[in-house]
Amino acid sequence: MFAIFFQHKFFMIAILALLSASIICQILMEVIYRRLIWETEHMSATADKSLQQLKLKFTGCRKINEKVANVPIFVDKYLSGIRFGKVPLSLIQHLSGQLVLLAVLVAGIGACRGIINNENFFSIAPFYVVSFLGLYCYFAVSSLVDAAGKRNTLRINLVDYLENHLANRLEQAEQDMQSISHGRTASAEAHGPDQPADKKSSPAFSEPEMEELKLLLQELLT
Repeated sequence: MFAIFFQHKFFMIAILALLSASIICQILMEVIYRRLIWETEHMSATADKSLQQLKLKFTGCRKINEKVANVPIFVDKYLSGIRFGKVPLSLIQHLSGQLVLLAVLVAGIGACRGIINNENFFSIAPFYVVSFLGLYCYFAVSSLVDAAGKRNTLRINLVDYLENHLANRLEQAEQDMQSISHGRTASAEAHGPDQPADKKSSPAFSEPEMEELKLLLQELLT
């Protein structure tokens, strides 16, 4: 029975190879999106270089412009630049769809060739069977991967972290640094320009508070 499927060995191998490559592209997107979603849930300790660069870029924009006007657009630019090696993830998604269409096209060419050569129905039927089963597998895997849903989840996690966590920490760190600066200035003015500050005078912040500020700044820079 299986010998029927390999009467046109060249066409069948080409169809199966294209369908397999299309499904592999879908699985690859699943792995990448799932890993990034997990990383965004642990952003403070993430080891992903692209996410670290995103944090540094956001911090730099905040320092230059005081705030990022549209964080969702900022995140969308990052999402559009996600790559597997040097290949954009969006290209892999489009390539997956094109490969499955090419597989159907090859199956159609094989069936047409069989009709032209006056082959019987059982010789041509494997092309239709493989095409239908391949399309079913492709759409089944595609629905399980749900690239659009995972991309949206990743976007929500990033916007939430940048707007509700990192931005607030940056603002608090800036306020604390300004308070430290003002405290030192006020202490210097109180002692006069020619008089050294009293070593026993109380600092603007206690030791535990200073340690907490240092830890906060270290966390923002990592």
